[in-house]
Amino acid sequence: MLYRGARSPVVRDTGGFVARLNMPGWLQPWPRDHGYGPLAMVVESMLSPGRLIAMHEHRNDEILSWVPDGVMRHNDRAIGELVIDSGHLMVMNAGTSFWHSEETLPDDPPLRMLQILVRPHGLDLPPNIQHGPIAAGAVNEWRHLVGPEGWAAPFFVRNAIDIFDLRLEAGTGTAFPRVAGRHLYFYVFSGAIQAGRASFCATEQGLLPSDEGLDLVATRDALVVAFLIEPDAPVARGGTVGDHRKIPPPYLARPLLGLLRWRDRLVGKA
Repeated sequence: MLYRGARSPVVRDTGGFVARLNMPGWLQPWPRDHGYGPLAMVVESMLSPGRLIAMHEHRNDEILSWVPDGVMRHNDRAIGELVIDSGHLMVMNAGTSFWHSEETLPDDPPLRMLQILVRPHGLDLPPNIQHGPIAAGAVNEWRHLVGPEGWAAPFFVRNAIDIFDLRLEAGTGTAFPRVAGRHLYFYVFSGAIQAGRASFCATEQGLLPSDEGLDLVATRDALVVAFLIEPDAPVARGGTVGDHRKIPPPYLARPLLGLLRWRDRLVGKA
C-alpha cells in the first residue's frame, strides 16, 4: 500500500534559517520509528541571503546536501571551503566527528535545498567528506546520485540505500526506480505528480513499503527525489541530527502531527 504524507508541519525556524523535518517512518499508520531503515529523515532547509550557520559538530550521520538551484557555501576543518550547487554534490560521512559551517552570501539568492540524513551501519566510523561535480541529468530520466559504499553510484553512504532525482515534464510518465527487496520513499521537491492513484504536490512525500513497481505521471513540471531502502539493514542510531534525543517517540507521532497541523490552520486564519 502506498502511504501519502502531507507537507510536514515539523519546522525549526531560527531566523533566516528554516528547517522543515520530514520523517519517513511517520507516514505509516502505526509508526515504530521516525526513520525508515537506514533513512533517518529528509530536511528541507531554507537559508536567507547573508545567513551563517556557525561551525558545529556532526557525529554518526551520513549527510547528503542536494541543491537543485542556488548555492550553499560550506567550510570545514578537514578540506576547507566548498560550494554546493546544481552541478556539485556533497556527502559528509560524519563518523566519529566532523565539524563544518554553512552560509549564503548577501548577494546569493535565497536557498532551498534538501539535507538527507542516513544512518550508517555502525557507530564511530572514520570521518570522510565527498564533494565533486555530478553529471547533468537528462530531462525525464532518473539520475543516480548516491548508493552504498563500493557500489556504482557517484557518491556513497555507509548503508543500504540508493538515492535518485528526476526532472519530469508535465504530461510525461515513467516508473520509479526499483530493486528487489528495497522499499520506496519519495519526496516531491517542486511541481506535482500522480503516483499510482494518489496525487502529490510540492513538499509532499510517499512511502511504498514493498518492492512492487510504481508508475508516476507529472501533472505539472516536477522535481522528485526517490530513495530505495533496504528496510532491515543494520543501522546505528547515534546520529547528532538524524536520531536526536529530542525527536518525539513514535507513539506520539500521529497526535503531534495532528496538533501541529491544527496550529498551522489557526495561524493561517489569523
